[in-house]
Amino acid sequence: MSKGKVLLVMSAADVWERTDGSKYPTGYWAEELAAPHEKFVEAGYPVDFASPGGVLQPLDEHSADPAVAGEECGHYVAHAQKALKEFGPLLKLDEVDFDDYVAVVLPGGHGPVIDLFQDADLGRLLAKADKDGKLIGAVCHGPAALLSAKDEDGNWLFAGRRMTAFTDEEEQLFGTAEGAPWLLASRLRETGAIHTGGTAWQQHNIIDGNLFTGQNPASSTRLAEDMIAALR
Repeated sequence: MSKGKVLLVMSAADVWERTDGSKYPTGYWAEELAAPHEKFVEAGYPVDFASPGGVLQPLDEHSADPAVAGEECGHYVAHAQKALKEFGPLLKLDEVDFDDYVAVVLPGGHGPVIDLFQDADLGRLLAKADKDGKLIGAVCHGPAALLSAKDEDGNWLFAGRRMTAFTDEEEQLFGTAEGAPWLLASRLRETGAIHTGGTAWQQHNIIDGNLFTGQNPASSTRLAEDMIAALR
């Protein structure tokens, strides 16, 4: 018997426009996509990929650089590319029927702060997931996507919830804080989240009911493990 499917929602963005008008190339972060995919598939949960318009986002090249992303990054890059190739064309977010899924996962790379944070289709999907008590996971910049979920009065549905995300300190250490239109952890707090960060680059995960968040790439595997444990 199938255990039910997991929906992994990617950004469609490949460029992050900076406050000075310059363009910073971006894409999906290999470990944040590959580690959850690998864990869920191992545990018997099929994983579907979706994005706005079904656009396949490129790989963030930083996530393939061992000096930036660690010694294991080659494994994650290979796994992510194989998984995406085998899946074929991504599902279009506006056509997804979330009744078919038991959980949604939102990986990072900078893309979610470019498009997913204000994607109305994703907002509706997350609102339904939360209302139905289905599991929602988001790692690194993925929690930006949670900002899309509003009620009819424009109130954020995840206000008052405990979560973590890529910290302002990590953004500064990575070299992308200066010139960023906004910083994720600050925006989450301003919008009403109870955001707490751990040590930079170290695994840090928070569970609040059906909401699972991880601070950075190092938190990706634990995010999936926590969600799988909850599904069981």
